[in-house]
Amino acid sequence: MRTFRSAALGAIVLALSLGACTSGGSSPSAAASAGASGGATIASTLILAGPPECPQRPFCLKGLTDTYGLKFKEFKPTDAGGPITVSAIKGGQAQVGLLFTSDAAIAANNFVLLQDDKHLQLADNVVPVIRQAVLDKSPGIADILNGIVAKLSQAELTNLNKAVGVDKKSPADAAKAWLTTNGFLPGPGGSGKGNVVVGSTNFSEQEILGELFAQTLTANGFTVTKKFQLGNREIVYPALKSGQIDILAEYAATLLEFVNKGKGEATPDPQATVGKLRDALKPDGLTALNVAEATDQNGFVVTSETATKYGLTKLSDLAKPAP
Repeated sequence: MRTFRSAALGAIVLALSLGACTSGGSSPSAAASAGASGGATIASTLILAGPPECPQRPFCLKGLTDTYGLKFKEFKPTDAGGPITVSAIKGGQAQVGLLFTSDAAIAANNFVLLQDDKHLQLADNVVPVIRQAVLDKSPGIADILNGIVAKLSQAELTNLNKAVGVDKKSPADAAKAWLTTNGFLPGPGGSGKGNVVVGSTNFSEQEILGELFAQTLTANGFTVTKKFQLGNREIVYPALKSGQIDILAEYAATLLEFVNKGKGEATPDPQATVGKLRDALKPDGLTALNVAEATDQNGFVVTSETATKYGLTKLSDLAKPAP
């Protein structure tokens, strides 16, 4: 559960950005045998696993029903994107499970992340946030960081998390290997392009992203100081705003709701959301660069065997007639 990334936003923002990932009590089964058309659907033959509050959450089962018309055979209460959900999917106690979209378990277990083709989730795409004064002084930083996020697909971020969380590489080594493979290292070299401080909040994905930024900037002639694992957003955002750090990897929808105090302005559209984010950041002397394809938000997965059996690649496939 990403409480270490989002708890600081309060209950309103948790509901907006994480949906199923707030705490709550147990919930009843969501058993059903027919889809919106009246006939049995693929979903109606499968069990969904997720946190106990999932049936009431707009970005979990409630959203799957309202947006996709999905009704499952049964709902199995497990945990919020954690090992109990993974175990249930692997063991066959459930066929569909809620995990975070960049969870290392997806790559480690060869799960298939179903595409959110009707855009249920808000756009929590990875986005570099930088102090405007630093960008004004060294505008080339934007091209460097935007080059990284342009290659940061969902699968790439998940595999980076796997390298650290499962394969036990350090964030620095995992980032170096990825940057080398993708042509960012060794880099043009040089020196004297300025001093920058790259920060991160307190979980490993953030440190990996910080390493991607820091190592590439260093390879392009910047003198980089790394301040990682600083704490939650309530600590790190003020540090960015005050100039204690200059660059931070963020998540578009979650940061927008944090800055705007849960006004509900985030949308499923990454470009629209980051546009609103730039407006919200401007009074604090900050700006957001380009968004990556990669997200860290609610996602629904199946095993590769289940995906092959039913021809599943996207969530709307679950509404197809059962074989």
